[in-house]
Amino acid sequence: MALVERTVKPQDYEVVIRPLPAADGGGYLATAPALPGCKSDGDTPQDALANAYDSIACWIEAAEELGRAVPAATRAAA
Repeated sequence: MALVERTVKPQDYEVVIRPLPAADGGGYLATAPALPGCKSDGDTPQDALANAYDSIACWIEAAEELGRAVPAATRAAA
């Protein structure tokens, strides 16, 4: 039986979304707790989540290019 290499997807990581105060421009902040410094924002929770997935993909790509470890996904993949 051949082993199948599993690729980690941005959607495999937990994303925490919270509203931003009006003083900070409003909208929503999305962070990926497992990936230090990985965050994004958006006008709606859905925008923030979509932008977070882009940020996660960039974070993983940069870590791999620098030869750094990529933390394990923090939620079960579908």
